[in-house]
Amino acid sequence: MTIKHNQQIQHNHFRKDWQRRVRTHFDQPGRKLRRRNARVAKAASVAPRPVDRLRPAVRCPTLKYNRRIKPGKGFTLAELKDAKIPRKLAPTIGIAVDHRRVNLSTESHATNVARLKAFKARLILFPRRVGQPKKADSSPEDLKSNNIVRQTGAALPIANTTTKEGVYSERKISNMGAGEDAAYRRLREARSEKRLVGVREKRAKAKAEEASAAKK
Repeated sequence: MTIKHNQQIQHNHFRKDWQRRVRTHFDQPGRKLRRRNARVAKAASVAPRPVDRLRPAVRCPTLKYNRRIKPGKGFTLAELKDAKIPRKLAPTIGIAVDHRRVNLSTESHATNVARLKAFKARLILFPRRVGQPKKADSSPEDLKSNNIVRQTGAALPIANTTTKEGVYSERKISNMGAGEDAAYRRLREARSEKRLVGVREKRAKAKAEEASAAKK
């Protein structure tokens, strides 16, 4: 029921102790410091490993956003197979795996396989036991390297190509070519003919009837 006119508000409860129920965020500076300390502690506990895992480059859903590239949940089993990385080994060396994801295009498949190979080329595997290296472990020269990566996403970034770099470019109708090159203009004309076919037939029929009536 809507209330009209300048009448009294019915059953007004304005004397509640609302100040007790208001949530404040005066602890924001303290939380900020705790989050920072937690990040530092996590990086120290997992060192020399990176704090994040390697993610695939995927397209955003829907027609509106599918030109953007973002990090996905995990690599597909087909991508791991082509990169020659065992599916059970991948999570142990910092690679995210998503067994539900399916490759729908060869382009994204090739991009993520190349991403895995680049990661594999830079990977340094320490032996589980000191002095007892296995076949897949890195060489002693690589183990002495000081090139430690803290974040995998920063070392192998996923960059979106902008318009200036040539993903797509807008063209005006006046710059369109003629004949076979004028695809946009031909599509618009076909669309217009389909929309106006009934009106044009009615107009032609009326014109023919007028011409026949004038001859009589």
